[in-house]
Amino acid sequence: MTHYQALFDYLISAQQQPWAQQLQQIIETNLADNAHGKMHQWQQALTALPVVTASHIDLKSQVEIGKADDLTAEQHAHFLQQLIHFHPWRKGPYRLFGIDIDTEWRSDWKWQRLLPHIQPLAGRRVLDVGGGNGYHGWRMQGEDAELVIGIDPTLVFVMQYQLMQRYIQSDKHFVIPTGIESLPENLAFFDTVFSMGVLYHRRSPVDHLYDLRACLRSGGELVLETLVIDGDLGDTLMPENRYAKMRNVWFLPSIPTMILWLQRCGFNDVRCVDVDITSLDEQRRTEWMTFESLADFLDPNDTTKTIEGYPAPKRAIFLATAP
Repeated sequence: MTHYQALFDYLISAQQQPWAQQLQQIIETNLADNAHGKMHQWQQALTALPVVTASHIDLKSQVEIGKADDLTAEQHAHFLQQLIHFHPWRKGPYRLFGIDIDTEWRSDWKWQRLLPHIQPLAGRRVLDVGGGNGYHGWRMQGEDAELVIGIDPTLVFVMQYQLMQRYIQSDKHFVIPTGIESLPENLAFFDTVFSMGVLYHRRSPVDHLYDLRACLRSGGELVLETLVIDGDLGDTLMPENRYAKMRNVWFLPSIPTMILWLQRCGFNDVRCVDVDITSLDEQRRTEWMTFESLADFLDPNDTTKTIEGYPAPKRAIFLATAP
């Protein structure tokens, strides 16, 4: 709990004491020893990490912690062994004491695509919904955000964040083991809210948009990235069963449909700023993520289609302003 104390203190100073108390209870419950079958293994691996001060931290141009010569050869080998306990590494890449964690996703490419379009993050309170292990949150801190809260219920990702936090020791970036449904109603606390790769997993995408809007202060910015299809206003794909082998994909709208959804939810200045077909170089299997990845999800004879015959993943980034 010690790495979250700075968050509780910040929220109390911002007149959010009830929420601070709620988060403390959520963290205690969801990170308890019996919360996951691997929790003991993860905790042991964290405890076994080398005790060393990073000589260098870069969160702006990449996420790089320390240099190779910060560790002895013995510490380096031991550190590498501990990192493997936190498989699968999906979002990144990270460079830790000279070790390159080649994650499944080149999340830095998405960051480079969206950064020129969004409001500068300096001095802003930011919420990253479904933020995984916090990779984008670290990049947000690198842009001088005042506070970054990432929420993700997948515990291995939260433990990966804690590994990074052990060496970065940030009092500005926190990843909480929970989903958006646990946030207070009508929070209106954040200047920027990110929701990337989440909307198509929600059975009610419109409700998700309202939840995101409720987290923003008036005039705050929503940054939303989601799967889309080609089509006209009103066109939406609802997979019959799976999409790219994923069970929990519900709605893939066309770009005009997504813009309409945002407008109907009350957002202003809605626009699409980037459209990108996910490539086999951006999402792939690596030694740090050895499960199936994009190449396994596409038709081997026609990579413009998923293995089920749907259009291959195409992602768009939308910006909107809360009323």
